Amino acid sequence: MSVRNQWATIPNALSAYRLLAFPMLIFSILKDYEQLFAILIVINLITDILDGVIARVFNMATELGARLDSIADYTTYAAAIWGLFAFKWTFLEPHLISFLIFLGLFLSTIGFALAKFGRMPSLHLYSFKIGGYLQGIFFFITFAFEFYDWAYYIMLIWSYFAFVEHITVQIVIPEMKSNAKGLYWVLKEK
Repeated sequence: MSVRNQWATIPNALSAYRLLAFPMLIFSILKDYEQLFAILIVINLITDILDGVIARVFNMATELGARLDSIADYTTYAAAIWGLFAFKWTFLEPHLISFLIFLGLFLSTIGFALAKFGRMPSLHLYSFKIGGYLQGIFFFITFAFEFYDWAYYIMLIWSYFAFVEHITVQIVIPEMKSNAKGLYWVLKEK
């Protein structure tokens, strides 16, 4: 697939939408428009699922698409996290320490990749994908309904595991690559 054709795919258009929606998400937080924020974040979460499914089912997965998807994921989750602080603080405050650990591990996956590889990570590990779905479900439930402790802790525990695996894979691999699957497969290749 040529570079031009790599851009012209439905999955890339969905990722591009998420990037373009980011300023509107931030605007809705700054203006305290919780309902607009909730609608936009839910659309972003749905398009995040769709872009990956479409890319795999219709064989449209590309290195460019994986990078674009990762950047769009990070902007969506940054907005969702900011939205938690802005709109759900009273529910989040009792869980602040565990959530700060979550944030620290999440930021470590990015920081380590930038330091070691000079670019954002795009490993797409299975554990990270499952974690992303659980985070998305948690954000969806929280913004569409309310903050539930059980949803928070399911998301949190799996995310801790996924972040640690992500950092471990980055330590093991000599160069950043997309779709690494997981530590088991990385070690199996060695």
